[in-house]
Amino acid sequence: MNRSLLMLALVAALGLSACERQPTVVTVPTPVAEPGPAGPQGEPGVQGNTGNTGQTGAQGERGPPGGRGERGKTARGAKPAIPALEPR
Repeated sequence: MNRSLLMLALVAALGLSACERQPTVVTVPTPVAEPGPAGPQGEPGVQGNTGNTGQTGAQGERGPPGGRGERGKTARGAKPAIPALEPR
């Protein structure tokens, strides 16, 4: 009987240790910060200084006066007028 009690205790200890439960993981949600009401508007900024302007360019020379054209001929190099676009 001594041996049967010893064997029973050994089997019970092995059986209980084999049934180890896994720990339950509980995830706690992190609190989300909610924005509060908008604060008062700040003062407007000061306008900056205007930068330096460049110097004006030199006046160019005048070209030669044009000659009188012949009647009924188009001057060489003249481009035809672009017709105005009409709205649809």
